[in-house]
Amino acid sequence: MRKIFRIAILLWGGIFLQPIAATAQQVSLEEQIQRIANQRKAEVGVAVIRNGTDTITVNNECRYPMMSVFKFHQALAVTDYLRRNNRSLDSLITIGNEELKPDTYSPLRDKYAGNETVSLSVAELLTYTLQLSDNNACDILFHRLVSPQETDCYIRSLGVTDFSIRMTEDEMHQDLSHCYENWTTPLAAARLFEIFLNRLPADGYRAFVRQTLVTCQTGKDRLFRPLENTGAIIGHKTGTGDRNPRGQIIGINDAGFVILPNGQRYTIAVFVKDSEETPEATAQIIADISETVYRYIQQITLQNETK
Repeated sequence: MRKIFRIAILLWGGIFLQPIAATAQQVSLEEQIQRIANQRKAEVGVAVIRNGTDTITVNNECRYPMMSVFKFHQALAVTDYLRRNNRSLDSLITIGNEELKPDTYSPLRDKYAGNETVSLSVAELLTYTLQLSDNNACDILFHRLVSPQETDCYIRSLGVTDFSIRMTEDEMHQDLSHCYENWTTPLAAARLFEIFLNRLPADGYRAFVRQTLVTCQTGKDRLFRPLENTGAIIGHKTGTGDRNPRGQIIGINDAGFVILPNGQRYTIAVFVKDSEETPEATAQIIADISETVYRYIQQITLQNETK
């Protein structure tokens, strides 16, 4: 499979995003990422934005199915809806048993199966979607508060354009080809995390989403694995797909932000689509790239401190 790799120099929101330290060291970082990608039978896309300005991308021109990464986009749209309508995260939504689909990933259903109705706060539903990637909770929020189309519109209003959100979890489950209609470029995902950290109101809604991302329980074998016990703070959202008719895993992804103990930070998005590898080997691609980026940023930080 032919891989294409590109350095991005972009103008976004009045901020000039430059390649990370245009030195031989940068080439080494990109070559390392490309080498990791080339070792597996999958399409791999990566974007990294360091300290809000420096950026690199690898294979960013492709569209990658987001899978559950779009639940982060949804959370931003839901909290914007609450903010605009002066509604609390404690607002209750009553859920009927028929809304808890049986044939999908849903810890929410597993907990409340058999209940005719259950009332949960928006905060609880967002915790299910962001921490546990619950598909039923996601679709309940789509049906009750903001639709996929409204979510798409809101994210575009923030200045992000290279993505699309059209389908609910149930629609993707019913027809796997729909998974490819909820797509993003890696840079669009990394930029959205930058916007979340730096441009959205610093209020209780944002604080809630941030903390819920930091306590994410899924995909511990991806971005999180090499950062464990480093003192870094990582907030992220994973996405995991089924196999398509060709036997390929549609998507295994992870995107989020990393704050190092010394205050350095970066946003990172790694998307792997149409993987012919095992789920474990596909997740390892993301972990290896995460470790490569972390070590690189640690190295250039050390060099800057000794100058």
